[in-house]
Amino acid sequence: MTFVVIPAIDLRNGRVVRLKQGDYAQQTIYATDPRELAQSYADAGARWLHLVDLDGARSGSLDNLAVIESIASSGMQIQAGGGVRGEDDVQRLFNAGVSRVVLGSVAIREPELVAGWLATYGTERLTIALDTRRIDGRWALPSAGWTELEARTLDELAPWYASRGAGHLLCTDIDRDGMLAGFNLDLYRHLSATVPHMAVQASGGVRSLDDIRAAREAGARAVILGRALLEGRFTLQDALIC
Repeated sequence: MTFVVIPAIDLRNGRVVRLKQGDYAQQTIYATDPRELAQSYADAGARWLHLVDLDGARSGSLDNLAVIESIASSGMQIQAGGGVRGEDDVQRLFNAGVSRVVLGSVAIREPELVAGWLATYGTERLTIALDTRRIDGRWALPSAGWTELEARTLDELAPWYASRGAGHLLCTDIDRDGMLAGFNLDLYRHLSATVPHMAVQASGGVRSLDDIRAAREAGARAVILGRALLEGRFTLQDALIC
């Protein structure tokens, strides 16, 4: 199966930002215009772009939809999420040019609803995002921009969605997000064994090309690259061919 390298842009107030461990108080703002950054990734050869509406993730509305729509004309396929709470939001993102909608909080809180969307739109149009943090020996699932802890766990929901035909699973180890500490390879080995038929996207902590290779060897089908690209630790061109 094809391994995909996906650059990411996190949006807050229409600007490119990165958070540390999902903490909105630990924010770095980058001067780059998000549209120009997206175009540079397209020019480098990226086929997919991952967009996160951080304002929407916390507020429950599509606060950066206009920016997402403007980026969708870059020529890449767009995977976007943050703020999706109902089917109207899914439709608004599709109408804005998004190829695949990422479902996070709603996928954790209302799995039966999301299972209906999978049946309606198909497995290629939706990505289930189960971002996780190790708490008391289990993979917990924070929601609402990682600010609220839910009762369900990763090991409960990932197989549940696999049994409903979900094809794409994005999983971030929150404690590694934005920390340049490398991927949590044990997590992705665990997921590749638990939900082998889902295309797992690794996210959180990449710092080198070796990390990308290691994630692929651990069973991930895609990697999301954020801070490492913004800070020039390697080029997107090199990542795409590593």
